[in-house]
Amino acid sequence: MPVSWSNWSGSLQFEPQEIRSPATEEELAELVRRAAHDGRCVRVVGSGHSSTPLVQTPHTLVSLEKLRGLESFEASGREATIRAGTTLKEANSALLEVGLAVHNLGDVDFQTVAGVVGTGTHGTGRTLPIIPDVLTGVRLVDGSGEIREFRAEDDPDFFRAARVCLGALGIFTSLRMRMLPAYQLRRREWCTHVEDCLENLDRLMNENRNCDFYWYPRSDLVKIRTLNIPGQGSADLPFARCIQDITGWMGDVLPKQRELRFDEMEYWLPAEAGPECFRKVRRRVKETHRRDVAWRVLYRSVAADDAYLSGAHGRDTVTISLHQNAGLPFDDYFNDIEPLFRHYGGRPHWGKKHTLKAKDLMRLYPKWEDFRAVRRRLDPDGTFLNPYLRRIFGDGG
Repeated sequence: MPVSWSNWSGSLQFEPQEIRSPATEEELAELVRRAAHDGRCVRVVGSGHSSTPLVQTPHTLVSLEKLRGLESFEASGREATIRAGTTLKEANSALLEVGLAVHNLGDVDFQTVAGVVGTGTHGTGRTLPIIPDVLTGVRLVDGSGEIREFRAEDDPDFFRAARVCLGALGIFTSLRMRMLPAYQLRRREWCTHVEDCLENLDRLMNENRNCDFYWYPRSDLVKIRTLNIPGQGSADLPFARCIQDITGWMGDVLPKQRELRFDEMEYWLPAEAGPECFRKVRRRVKETHRRDVAWRVLYRSVAADDAYLSGAHGRDTVTISLHQNAGLPFDDYFNDIEPLFRHYGGRPHWGKKHTLKAKDLMRLYPKWEDFRAVRRRLDPDGTFLNPYLRRIFGDGG
């Protein structure tokens, strides 16, 4: 009997035939084998933070909520293996207990580790790549229901596809990742005028480990956030007023705990185009959308990588994201700003609102066909392809 499922913001709702929560890899593999035999589509859901139809399926939706926790770690080698259903918050706590930490986090930490890899979750920092960039090992169930294991040193093509995989290569059950020794960050938040921020933006991004800013459309002020290893980074910002100054373990001070839910559009832009694009977005918002939109426009930086479907593939990147409170209309706002992002060569975040189709997307990723080849190798009959992904990739057996 169909059951109802809704994403975190409530903007995506559908009725799969069933929602399953396997307790073991073998139980999951058997589920996939049966689905493949019957020609049914299996999709995996994490915390439901994404709002594109990546997880939407008329057949079987799988939750990995029972496959959680820190599986193993090597303190000397600074690697850890984490089960795929573990949230980032849970992973941070478990890693801290053994003296390890990930290199970066995004703005929130309730996504699952598998979801982070599925959509290319990122934080901010000019020298810091997306979170899945540190992926070195994967165990998964492929499209035929076989449990397989991959190591980066043995199959680099697979890992360039796996680091942003859209859940199209298989169902990841555990992930091995490079770690850092546990570290603390000093988080400071500053308030200043938007023009003062933009005038000093290069300095801010270069001097600080993590730096971003967000602008509220009904004000000409921005909030700048800097996070640094204590004793490093900008000593002071003479053009801004410090309104928060805290120091703690990375996983405690970098993400924010938010009750307010929202819908979001985010685009990845060439770093050199970021400031000009932001100015045009700001002008359009002020001219057209200020009456209806009150929440923030967020500006972050991401280092280049080689993941086939990463928004930062082959180029240093800035991201600009629009937000609208959940339940309020967002289509007119997002659709009006999206052409500005596209004008500057923007790539949409896979888990956030956008209107691009297959013909648009394939032009944005130089390794599009390489990803498709890896996908077909692991799921030739398209067990993990829902209608949305079939439209994007145009294949599936």
